[in-house]
Amino acid sequence: MRKLTLLFLICSFTIAAQDTKEADNKEIPKAETFRSNQSVTINGKSLTLAAETGTHLLRDEDDKPIALFGYTHYALKGAKNRPIVFAFNGGPLSASFWLHFGILGPKRIIVNDPDYTGPAPYEVVNNDYSILDKADLVMIDPVGVGFSRPAGEAKWTDFWGVDQDIRSIGLFIEQFLIKSGKLNAPKYLLGESYGTFRNAGLVKYLQDKGIAMNGVIMVSAVFELQHLLFGPGDDIAYLVHFPTYAATAWYHNKIADKSKGLESFLQEVRAFAESEYAPALLKGDQLSNQEKNNIASKLAMYSGLSADFWLKADLRVTNGEYFQELLRDKGETVGRLDSRFTGVNEDLLGQFAQTDPQSDAISSPYIAAFKNYLYEDLGVRKDLSYVTTAGQREGFKWDWKHQGNISWNAQVAVSTLPDMTSAMKRNPNLKILILNGYYDLATVFYGVEHSINHMGLKPELKQNIIMKYYEAGHMMYTHPPSMEQFKADVDAFIDQTSK
Repeated sequence: MRKLTLLFLICSFTIAAQDTKEADNKEIPKAETFRSNQSVTINGKSLTLAAETGTHLLRDEDDKPIALFGYTHYALKGAKNRPIVFAFNGGPLSASFWLHFGILGPKRIIVNDPDYTGPAPYEVVNNDYSILDKADLVMIDPVGVGFSRPAGEAKWTDFWGVDQDIRSIGLFIEQFLIKSGKLNAPKYLLGESYGTFRNAGLVKYLQDKGIAMNGVIMVSAVFELQHLLFGPGDDIAYLVHFPTYAATAWYHNKIADKSKGLESFLQEVRAFAESEYAPALLKGDQLSNQEKNNIASKLAMYSGLSADFWLKADLRVTNGEYFQELLRDKGETVGRLDSRFTGVNEDLLGQFAQTDPQSDAISSPYIAAFKNYLYEDLGVRKDLSYVTTAGQREGFKWDWKHQGNISWNAQVAVSTLPDMTSAMKRNPNLKILILNGYYDLATVFYGVEHSINHMGLKPELKQNIIMKYYEAGHMMYTHPPSMEQFKADVDAFIDQTSK
């Protein structure tokens, strides 16, 4: 019996030793980078850039490898301690090629704004509006898109969620700053769409680790996601969308009197929303028929939809219903990401649009032209696949829980606004630049205003938030005049906050 026990112990030890050896020998994939020289001419001055694209072997807090983290870095040759901007798109989870090839990088694609871009070959030009004359640039692709993927024992789910995403990107930024010797340089975050929601949490995460940002740039911002969802009983969603409905009606000539100009018109709409529309929604079915008819008439006057439609909708029209209904008589639907764009209405009897004309109009040109630039100009190995959206990954699912939301319904009413509020209150030097498109029906400008007005900031601290507006949509940089304004606004912000 003792021999059998001894034999069992020897076998168990041998198996355990083999398991340990296999774990120790588990291959960690190597990070791979591709270097090239790029150039850009801005304001008549030619700049030579050292470009690096590929992956960084991301480590956790115990220096254990957890991911190959994709990025592209542009640095001005011969310059030291320049400001550095970390930029990403949204989704979740989208790769960063939209910002990269639309406004930030050394090259950009020409699209036929606000219409459909013709077939290839697409026109790619020097980007006169790049920020690379002001700062070095790191385009980030979170785990799940670009070349980024888990490594070692990590799994996709370790990165796919509000807090998981903030942590992994925060780890990357800290490690990249150390690697590049930029810890003492002026530092910025720049995010678009969900990237702004991420930014609001990320700036606090980094600040808590001793990495304070000089500034955060929010492109087409949203901080309280529930206000985009038109959930049961959430009248705020209808309220904050209405000024964008009015702007859209203005653009498509559905407003009888346009003599005041767009901004004056929208100021009038804001006043109506706050003093008349909001109280009417608050009353619910306690609203009298006369009051309801009066409100419906005004909603019709400002929105381009009939009073009868508003009455049938009980004064509550979702964005999907709006861009399906506005041009139904012409057989068209308007864009969600940019309501200046129009497309064929595929179901004239449908309640909601089946497609987004803006996305249809520019996605193929952006994707094809950027990938060509990636493999041909930046020299990436052609057997590496660049994933543009995590929706292409099997089993993709986002975890919406956020530690900053202490609530029983935190998974529905998810917000990073408290994170940004806390970061600003603890760091009165932090500046926020928010860029809003009037024709953006995905992340509406009045929703941002509502959030900012409910942060509880002292007046002197609230001045650290700078709001800029564009006569364009979600990706305002597809619109040439807005592209020029984008450059001026971001340049001024970096100049102001990097000294």
